[in-house]
Amino acid sequence: MDLAKSQLDPIAVRKMYETKNLTVEQISKQLGLSFWKVYSFMNKNNISRRDKALASFNANKSKPQFKIKRSLTAEDNGLKIAGLMLYWAEGTFLGNTVDLANSNPEIIKIFLRFLRKICGIKEERLRIYVYGYHDQDISELMHYWSNITEVPLTQFTKPFIRKGHVHASGRILRHGLIHVRYSDKRLLCSLKSWLDEFVSWAGT
Repeated sequence: MDLAKSQLDPIAVRKMYETKNLTVEQISKQLGLSFWKVYSFMNKNNISRRDKALASFNANKSKPQFKIKRSLTAEDNGLKIAGLMLYWAEGTFLGNTVDLANSNPEIIKIFLRFLRKICGIKEERLRIYVYGYHDQDISELMHYWSNITEVPLTQFTKPFIRKGHVHASGRILRHGLIHVRYSDKRLLCSLKSWLDEFVSWAGT
């Protein structure tokens, strides 16, 4: 679309945003203008912004998506149930991110195997968040969990370092604990739906 950079067309911008479902950032790049100039122009011309959930979907729809495995073997079904039970006990359904926290490497391995084999996640979207104490070697912890998760350190976010002794809370956290995170609202909803089905099937 060839629009003069010095004069925006409200009809054209509205069409790009509402009909083509482009984000403000995508529109600004297409027009060769700054994000804030387009944002301000939309406000002045009463072009209503989409709700956050839809805006987030449009902003992320071009990112690699997960692909759930549909044809499951008996072993796959066992892994699916194990992964769901672990998430039910240790995960959260708040926000838009699959997020499971634990300090047990075997639990982390099982849950990641579930995400990889059953949910078909994209490796590059995995993020690992390390939680440790100031008297621990944080670099050593991160390398330890990188080996356990098979996730490169480049996909680790800034760690949380807590003041105090590693055993101060009464919990033995020799290797700290980690959050396994995968930012995708649709996958989170899928886990919730599977758990609802499982609870219904179990008769509780």
